[in-house]
Amino acid sequence: MSGATLGWIGIVRLGLVQTSLGAIVVLTTSTLNRVMVVELALPAMLPGILVGLHYGLQMLRPRWGYGSDQSRRRTPWIIAGMAVLAFGGALAAVATALMGTALAAGIALAVVAFLLIGIGVGASGTSLLVMLAERVETGRRAAAATIVWIMMIAGFAITATTAGHFLDPFTPARLVAVTGTVSLIAFVVTVLALWRVEASLAAAPRAAAPKAPAEPFLRTLAAVWSEPQARAFTIFIFVSMLAYSAQDLVLEPFAGTVFAMTPGESTRLGGLQNGGVLAGMILVAIVGTTRLGRSETLLRGFIVVGCLGSAAALSALSLGGAAGEGFPLQETVFALGFCNGVFAVAAIGSMMALAGSGSGGRQGTRMGLWGAAQAVAFGLGGFLGTVAVDLARHLVGSPAIAYGAVFAVEAGLFVVAAGLAVRVALKSEAVASRRYRPAPASGLVAEFEGEMSR
Repeated sequence: MSGATLGWIGIVRLGLVQTSLGAIVVLTTSTLNRVMVVELALPAMLPGILVGLHYGLQMLRPRWGYGSDQSRRRTPWIIAGMAVLAFGGALAAVATALMGTALAAGIALAVVAFLLIGIGVGASGTSLLVMLAERVETGRRAAAATIVWIMMIAGFAITATTAGHFLDPFTPARLVAVTGTVSLIAFVVTVLALWRVEASLAAAPRAAAPKAPAEPFLRTLAAVWSEPQARAFTIFIFVSMLAYSAQDLVLEPFAGTVFAMTPGESTRLGGLQNGGVLAGMILVAIVGTTRLGRSETLLRGFIVVGCLGSAAALSALSLGGAAGEGFPLQETVFALGFCNGVFAVAAIGSMMALAGSGSGGRQGTRMGLWGAAQAVAFGLGGFLGTVAVDLARHLVGSPAIAYGAVFAVEAGLFVVAAGLAVRVALKSEAVASRRYRPAPASGLVAEFEGEMSR
């Protein structure tokens, strides 16, 4: 990468933006969800639909990325997106409180609020990842992905703990005050974290950045989709995240139903899985900062290993119910989390590397396309996982066999994802060989014309 790059402090500052984003999202998708279902005794389908709106709006990520490509500045898009997100989060709390006295008006206001949340997450999150992709050197990409991911999780944890303390004793007014305060703090932290980051990088000596082609959005999106490497990576992201997310809402019910774990025990099992995810991410981050880890081929290798390891762990879980009490459930779940972490952070690192491939000036559109695939797969995976369990239990009657069948399907998806990752790697090598293959002087004009016609 040529030009000015982010140091560790700069990476952490961008991680604070991700922390702020996570702080608002966890309140709107978790706390407000619980208030609607428990305190207001509303159907669980209502928050499910509202959160679905948030995921559905992620389909607009390519459009937000395209917009930042055209302006060539990411900071305004991140701040504007965070402002919309913060306003939407506060409005969602007002809407939830309103549901207690005027249900129809509260639901209508909540629909608007969650649409704003979806727009804000897409606009800010996409441009933030593009800035990281453009400004983090190859040897730091795995570590940067780990730092940003962990800081987002920290935003979840800190907000859930702190907001939970101030929400008791619960009142609708207290809910609005706490959510509004968190949203305001998140916006202020974002502005301070981004203060002069992009300006200082632009002021440093660097090669001229590729200018975004002046063409309509749909034509740009079609051009990105026509790139074999970008298209293959989009499909990989969708399949892998479908497998990754499908286990989220299935694992703890599986532990409770098949292994008779108490809610506390199954919650600790979920914590063990998250510990494995963290360990896998840290391993990739450490290796990624060594001289060996500066190769993008190693990151792609980690993706394949992580996917195949996840498939192996899920295959073991699919047989665990039949094995009974002697099955090493904790160890298998930790291994699943570890392989998930290896795959996830390596995929993010590769995403950062691939965003700048292909025609110049379209980094935001590519990142938006991949972000949309990830969000849709994540929302769809959780829903399909639970539906598959219910369907399998209805057909076979045995919970162990039903859960085992779902885990087996998820394992198969991870195997397919590993194959797709290999395909992406082969296409990347083909692109690199075309880009760097020496051409005779007499053929330079013809080669240039051929590249322009693609």
